[in-house]
Amino acid sequence: MKIIKRQHMYWCSLPLLVMGPTAQAADSQTATKNSEEKTKIVVIGQQREADTQSYQPTSSVTGTRTETNLLNVPQAVNVVPRQVLRDQAARNIDEALYNVSGITQSNTLGGTQDAVMKRGFGDNRDGSILRDGVRSAQARNFTPTTERVEVLKGPASMLYGMGEPGGVINMITKKPQLVQQTHIEGWGSSFKGGGGQLDVTGPLGQSGFAYRMIVDHDETDYWRNFGRNRQTVVAPSVMWFGDTTTVRVAYEHMEYLTPFDRGTIIDSRTGKPVNTPRDRRFDEAYNATRGDQDNITLQIDQVLNDNWKSSLTYAYNRNRYSDNQARALLLDPITGVLSRQADATASAVSRAQAVQITLNGDLDLGGIGHQMLFGFDYEDSRTYRGDMIRGKKNSNFNIYDPVYGLMPPSTAVSAKDSDQRENLKSYGWFMQDSIELTDKWIVLAGLRYDRFDVFAGKGRPFITNTDSSDSKLVPRAGVVYKLTPEVSLYGSYSESFKPNSSIATQIDSLPPEQGQSWEVGSKVELVNGVTGTLALFDIAKRNVMVNELVNGETITRTAGRVRSQGVELDIAGQLTDNLSAIATYAYTDARVTEDPDNKGNQMTNVARNSASVFLTQALGSTGW
Repeated sequence: MKIIKRQHMYWCSLPLLVMGPTAQAADSQTATKNSEEKTKIVVIGQQREADTQSYQPTSSVTGTRTETNLLNVPQAVNVVPRQVLRDQAARNIDEALYNVSGITQSNTLGGTQDAVMKRGFGDNRDGSILRDGVRSAQARNFTPTTERVEVLKGPASMLYGMGEPGGVINMITKKPQLVQQTHIEGWGSSFKGGGGQLDVTGPLGQSGFAYRMIVDHDETDYWRNFGRNRQTVVAPSVMWFGDTTTVRVAYEHMEYLTPFDRGTIIDSRTGKPVNTPRDRRFDEAYNATRGDQDNITLQIDQVLNDNWKSSLTYAYNRNRYSDNQARALLLDPITGVLSRQADATASAVSRAQAVQITLNGDLDLGGIGHQMLFGFDYEDSRTYRGDMIRGKKNSNFNIYDPVYGLMPPSTAVSAKDSDQRENLKSYGWFMQDSIELTDKWIVLAGLRYDRFDVFAGKGRPFITNTDSSDSKLVPRAGVVYKLTPEVSLYGSYSESFKPNSSIATQIDSLPPEQGQSWEVGSKVELVNGVTGTLALFDIAKRNVMVNELVNGETITRTAGRVRSQGVELDIAGQLTDNLSAIATYAYTDARVTEDPDNKGNQMTNVARNSASVFLTQALGSTGW
């Protein structure tokens, strides 16, 4: 069961909205420029009807890369809308995904990176997190600019290129509006701190331009015995609304400080966490990551005629950071003596840029409707870590009677570990056709050709450990049968691929990991605002990189296979005029099926059973 623990106490939340005649006009990016405006104040405790009814939206752009009703997508898609994010007061990606089935946290590198496990697959920096459909290289992807979160489960390589077979998570950002809105919010925290946010948008005269400015700051003590969290975001954007053309330019800058906390230690005698207070840390006060990240987006959408439109997107994102840590190495569980080592990463930076071109539209061939999509993607991502600090081992720390400050940060640069690089370039052509055979039958088919080049290594002098190129054809197919306008059955087959790359170990050129998935399920969209998805899936991944000891030498090869099978249930919507709910359950059996040492073992960080329930009761007007 997932339990949400609130860390913030909100002391002020005052949206000031200048709206057109209807609430819907405030949400429309294409609202009439000359519409009559009037002022309306929405106070705490009052929800707009449109937001309450959209507790579970009925459409998504992530499932097909076009706006599509969820009933018509032959794959499980979850949408976490704005109202749910507000009600949960989500401040990070884990909180935003609390109520999505089959999602667990993976290795976050001590809380410094987003890392999400989807149907048993996923890790930090695995390329599965998107921002408006573009792959992100940033450490923190859920920011105050996030409007909603969409999750496409199962392989998504046909649509989005390389990635794990568990799925992708798409952060849909807030856009400038042609209707004036101002949202001011503040909060306090029981962890000695708080923050505030300003979100203002509106038209720039009668020019057809709209602007948006989001400023957010949050700073609190860490929940354990020392550490500080701090995050500041400034995000201006502007958008031009022409008759048939829209142009959006957006920029986001974030500065952050977060504790580098590896968590507890497992007692080798019991296989359980050591018996110490849960808030006791085993490192030092300098264990922290400091950094900043930037995101720039240019998007041009062009309506060609009544049936066809095209889109061009350029995106650049960068994450720059340095960290220090007192790394735990070896524990004597009897005496409590913990061996540690002072390590650090200096001048690390990840950069990524992407270009996307799409053309989509509707065709009627012989009385059969076709929703067509054609596209091209190009991505170039580069990761560099400069000085890698490696200190001496130290055994003067006892976890049962800790004395901090006895091991200072190290300044010893390890030449063989420094100058770590990983460069990845890829491009792909893809097409997809969603065919409405009848009012009840929909067939979807798609194909992508993708080519990639990957280069990685480290050291002074530099040693190349990965240098490979490959190409892949990636299909996707599915069928939807509508029992009624509110209930559909579906089945699908999809594939994924991801290059094998190693900075530390020489692998030269290995074939990419490849995933295959079969999925069947049912979706409902009831007239009372309740939606639901039941999905059964079987995912297999091969060409998993493993290390073997052969004649005293470590050999790296693609000998591994893993498999994940399970069932997921998601129900959400408005139960009564004032009560909204989300309920989820997932059963996931993820195992290693081929590996020299781990065959038959459960995959790590995968919950066999998980469930969540979230209820919201609207209190009505305060009478202000």
